[in-house]
Amino acid sequence: MNFEILLTILMGIGLSAASGFRIFIPFLVISIASLTGNLNLADSFSWIGTFPALITFGVATVLEIAGYYIPWVDNILDTITSPMAVIAGAILMASVVTDISPLFKWTLAIIAGGGIAGTIQALTGVTRVASSVTTGGLGNPAVSTVESGSSLTLSAFAIFIPVIAAIVVIVLLVWATKTLINRFTAKSKTSS
Repeated sequence: MNFEILLTILMGIGLSAASGFRIFIPFLVISIASLTGNLNLADSFSWIGTFPALITFGVATVLEIAGYYIPWVDNILDTITSPMAVIAGAILMASVVTDISPLFKWTLAIIAGGGIAGTIQALTGVTRVASSVTTGGLGNPAVSTVESGSSLTLSAFAIFIPVIAAIVVIVLLVWATKTLINRFTAKSKTSS
C-alpha cells in the first residue's frame, strides 16, 4: 500500500468520525475542498464536488445545526441521525479513498467508516441525554456547539492533516468506548 492510499484512508477515517458529530458538515467540507481543487474524490462520488451538491449540503448543514439548538428536539434528532451517521461515515470513506479495489474500499468504508461514525454518534447521544437529564435541556446548546465545532475541525484536519485527524479519532474512540462501557455498566447495575 503506498503512502497516498494510506493518507486517503486516514482522511476517510477523520471524515467518518466528523459525521458522528454532525452528518452534513463533513459533506459540505469535502464539497468545498473538491470545488476548490484541494481534494480529488473517487469517480463515482464526483457529484459531491458540484455546485448543486454544495448548495444542498450548505442548507442541510444549517438546518441540522439549528435543529440541535432546540432542547429535546436535539434528542429526537439523535435518534434519527444515529443510523444516518453510519451510512454517512461509509459514504465519506468511500468517496475519498481511491486507487484500491472496490471490495477492499467498500469493506473499509462499511466497517471502519460506518463503525467509527456510529461509535462517535453513540457518544454524542449519551452525552446529550446526560445533559438533558442533568440540566433539563438547558446545557444542550453548549453540547451542540462543541459537537458542531468538533465536526468542522475534524473535517478540516482530515482534508489537510489526515495523520493528525487519525490520531484525534483514535483518542476519541478510546474515550467513547470507555464512556459507553461505563455508562452501560452503571445502567445494568442500577437495573439489577
